Amino acid sequence: MLWDQHACAELVETADLTELHRYRPAGGGLVSLNAGYAPHGPEVAASILRAFRAQVTAIDGLELAATVADVDRIAAAGDTAVVFDLEDAAPLGGDLDAVATLVAQGVRTLGPVYNYANAAGGGCLDADDPGLSRWGRDLVAELNLRGMVPDGSHVGARTSLDMCAVSTRPVVFSHSCMKAVWDHPRNITDDQARAAADTGGVVGITGVGIFLGPNTPTLEAMVRHIEYAVEVVGIRHVGVSTDFSFDWETFQTTLAESPALYDASYTAWGPVEWMPPETFVGLGAALRDRGWDDTDIAAVLGGNFRRVALESWEPQP
Repeated sequence: MLWDQHACAELVETADLTELHRYRPAGGGLVSLNAGYAPHGPEVAASILRAFRAQVTAIDGLELAATVADVDRIAAAGDTAVVFDLEDAAPLGGDLDAVATLVAQGVRTLGPVYNYANAAGGGCLDADDPGLSRWGRDLVAELNLRGMVPDGSHVGARTSLDMCAVSTRPVVFSHSCMKAVWDHPRNITDDQARAAADTGGVVGITGVGIFLGPNTPTLEAMVRHIEYAVEVVGIRHVGVSTDFSFDWETFQTTLAESPALYDASYTAWGPVEWMPPETFVGLGAALRDRGWDDTDIAAVLGGNFRRVALESWEPQP
């Protein structure tokens, strides 16, 4: 199956989720769809989740997944399983009890910080990363307990290393490329990748042009990051995501109007370019052309993130 660990629809209740049909040429898989980030409080995130869940339920070929068994069944039928993720702790409203509520609504991954510091810790665009706060440590513990995967993408380097040190379950970088291949502040160091792998986690190489290279959202660039990551952490700890913005026009406006969320590294090479699903579904063939065997291809395209879900989604007793 093709497991896209992070993609983005427009964060409004009226977003058209039939766009997820663009993954269907893969022949079945999963998409983790973002449902909120730093500007969103609990009420907004809850409203978006209600609307997105209703749409997924109503659209033929899409289905909400509550368990890995659900994902397997949906993908085997050639359809797309859908779960949700959050970028930043803001949708929790400071309430750790909200984690259990969000899990029940299908949120399976949460990044505690989006680019800049909050109550949980530091962000990847901060000049000074203070590390994971006491509340951030409590948040990671609650994520572990309730069956939600901690995510280091957008998180500061020191804070993400702290997350890996305190987590009792796998930590992922759901949509991050490798800094050693392309030096962008959103990319991660070898040490961050190794720390996630040591938890049993996965680095999800993503298809955003400015993270792959100088705005180069190509399979060739993506494969370069994938193969480097495999050298660093091994085949069991590398996966993929598009981080594709189905609302790319809206996101371009957000970049221009929200300097508090982004910096010049997002626009230094002109308007951001993304790898669309139509290109992404050809990744397996691109890896095969590089001499990869089917077992390793299956691990990176979906098997590794599926393993993290198996180890993480069940609440702890």
